[in-house]
Order: sequence, then C-alpha cells, then structure tokens
Amino acid sequence: MSEAKFPTTPLGRIKLFFTFFDSRWEDLTKENWLKTIYKDFSAGLIVAMTAIPMAMGFAMAMGMRPEHGIIAGALACVIGRTFGGSKYQVYGPTAAFIPVIAALIAKYSNPANGGTFEQAHGFLVLVSIISGIILIIMGTYGVGKYAKLVPNSIIVGFTVGIAVAIAATNFKDILGLDSFKALLGDSSRNLTDKIKYMSEHLHLINGWSILLGLITFVLAKYLLKISIYIPGPVIAMSTATILAATLMGDKNIILVRDLYGSIPNNFFNLQMPFLPAMNGSVLIDIVYFVVGIVFVSGVESVLCSSMADRLAKNDRTPFNPDKEFFGQGLVQIITPLVQGFPCTGALARTATSIKAGATTPLAGYFKAVLKLTMAFFLAQYLELIPMACIGGILVWVASNMIKPAEIKEIKHAGKFEFSMMAYTAVMVPMTDFLTGVLSALVIYFVVKYAFKKIKKNKASQ
Repeated sequence: MSEAKFPTTPLGRIKLFFTFFDSRWEDLTKENWLKTIYKDFSAGLIVAMTAIPMAMGFAMAMGMRPEHGIIAGALACVIGRTFGGSKYQVYGPTAAFIPVIAALIAKYSNPANGGTFEQAHGFLVLVSIISGIILIIMGTYGVGKYAKLVPNSIIVGFTVGIAVAIAATNFKDILGLDSFKALLGDSSRNLTDKIKYMSEHLHLINGWSILLGLITFVLAKYLLKISIYIPGPVIAMSTATILAATLMGDKNIILVRDLYGSIPNNFFNLQMPFLPAMNGSVLIDIVYFVVGIVFVSGVESVLCSSMADRLAKNDRTPFNPDKEFFGQGLVQIITPLVQGFPCTGALARTATSIKAGATTPLAGYFKAVLKLTMAFFLAQYLELIPMACIGGILVWVASNMIKPAEIKEIKHAGKFEFSMMAYTAVMVPMTDFLTGVLSALVIYFVVKYAFKKIKKNKASQ
C-alpha cells in the first residue's frame, strides 16, 4: 500500500474534509467508469438486501422502532460515503452500539421514572450531537490515528462480549416468550438479570417460534457461505414470514406488528434533542453515553476501514483516519435528527460489499437508495415478520462476531494478551459496555507501563 500524504495541519485537514472528489475516487477512471458503476451497483444491491433485516433487528434490540434502523442505515451510508475517509466502508447500525443505546432508551423511556420513548429518543439525539461535535474536533486536530492504539486483545474481547450479550438478550424472541414482558426484562444492563428473567418465564416457550428461529439462523448463516450473491438474511426472513402466515398461522407466533404496529413508509421526520431536568445523575449519563458513542464510532470505524483496505488489497491511497473521524462526527449529528440513531462502519456489510465487487463510494450511495426504495414498497409486509426471525437474525450476527482465528491469534500473542481478551469478554456482558472496556484499557496500560519500568530498571543494574 502506498504511503499516505494527508494534510498535517487543522486548516489543511478541514479543506480535505470538504473535498468531495478526493483519493477515494481514484479507482474510477474514464476507461473503466461503466464497469466500475456496474460493479458498485451490484454490490450496493446485495448489501441493501442483506442490510434491511439486520437494520430492523439492531433497531429493535436497541429499544428503537424497526423503521429507525432502515432510516439510520441509509442516511449514515450517504453521509459517511460523502465525508468519510474510506473508499470501501459501508456505514449503518452495528452490534457494538446495542448496549449503549439500549441502556439509554430503557432508562429514559421508563414510565416509572416519568419518561417516554419520545423523550428518550430526544435525549439520544442530544448526546449523539455532542459526540459528533467531539469527533469532528478530534478529526480536525489529527486524533484519528490514535484509535489504532487500542490493543487488539481488548477489541476482540469487546467483540466477543457484545456477541454474548446480543445472543443472550435475543433468545427470548426465538423462544417465543411474551415479548411485551420481555421488553421490560431488557431494561437492565446486567446479563445475569436478563438470563434470570428468561428462566422465570420458561412456561411461555413456544416450540413453533423456536423452529422459526432455527430456520432463520440456518438459512442466513449457510446460504451466504454458498455464494455472496445469495441474500441469505432476506431469504431467511421471507421464509419465516411465509411460514408464520400460512402453516403456523394459528400457533400464536409473535409478529413485529404485535409490538410496533404498522411500519410507516414516510421515513424521514425531524426528531429534536431533549434535555431532561438537569441533575448530577443526568450529567453523569451524558458523559457516559457521549464517551460510549465516541469510543465505538472512533475505534470501530478505524478498525473497519483498516480491514477494508486489507480485504480489497488496496495498494493505492489508504483510508484517512482523521477524515473518517470527521465523517463519523457528521453521521452522529445528522442521522439521529431524522428518526435515526448513531451508526458507524459495519464490518460484515463492508466485507460483503468488497466481495461483491465494490471499488468506490458509489456502492454506498447505491446501497442507501436501493435500501430505502425496497423498504418503501415492502413496509406493509415488514410488519408481518415474526419476532423469532428477528431473534434468529441477531443470533446469526452474534455468531459471526466470534472469530476463532482472531482468538487463536491473541492466544499466540501471549498469556497477558489472552487474559485481557478474556477479561474484556466477561466484563462487557456482566457489567456494561463502558465499564468493561475502560477498566480493561486501564489495566492493560498500567501493567504494560509497570512491566517496561521493571525491565528498564533491571537493564540499568
């Protein structure tokens, strides 16, 4: 890969940030423009079909409505592709944001605390805008490169921990538990409480729902292995929906509409920020959620961009981490304002896009337009999807997040790296996202510093 020649001053960075036709478009030439557009369109179509069920699932896991995921994924991709720093990255809802957003929505929409969903969504908009401003400042002053300093052992442990939390939380939908009560069970950030809730409601298990969840999981997982051009999640979702409406029509299968009503197709509506009555607790929450959004946005976007360059064998201009931070900042400011929520680079969808032939940011624009178009015409059918299918999709996502090769690589790096991965993987679901990650980072760098100091003292003796 060629050496990056990016601006090194704030003014130079800002000028680059607002340059639309930059090095991300270097693979689109007069000689190959027709072929490139076709390849990007094909990639956008494949990712759009895969992204709809995933976006709906992520949104519901966060405590949001299904259409919010569709809106967020499409708009984030347009903004990220316009202002981001990667040629290939696909932006949208990601699993890493689930514990952050779910905790906020659960706490501030709880009627017992005098909250409503609208207020919680408005508060999410507020902290997301603050996060976006911070990300823009960080990108302007060249902080993007420091996201690479987060140890790989903690990133892998964080990913495993999130996967465990997602799988455990969404088993309730596969089991067919009374989802109205199950939503209350999601208000805790503690994995033990979620498991306890499910164990107390085992008498509500629906065997037909389990069957739909398994069918969804198997189809989504293995059809994509046959070919990247087979939209496994869409086929799985369609199969489960048809079965629920026909052969299992009288089996008390819980559908999306049972929880969320009709899904509208007038997607974009303004959602203004909301600030609850200010006190110490609210201030702490603002800091907590802002730090969480900034951390996930920065680390995951840089991680995804690095992966994309490697996967695409990009031997020309690499991604720009500072421009990526700037683009992420605009995503977090604009997307929540129109009924969306924070998004970042999506590893699986980026990989799918590259494997399907994407080479320029055009693939992201095609993905956004095609996703909204399909969702607009399919809105009346999306509400018929069984919740067991959504649970199956999310458990499939969780299973893809745990990569044995990455765990093996950490194991070979040494006992300390492996122990930090294990610590993070356990602490994230057992406490909460930020406690697990930040405590792991503190332990990691304190131990590393102490070890270097001991080694230096021995060498001087």
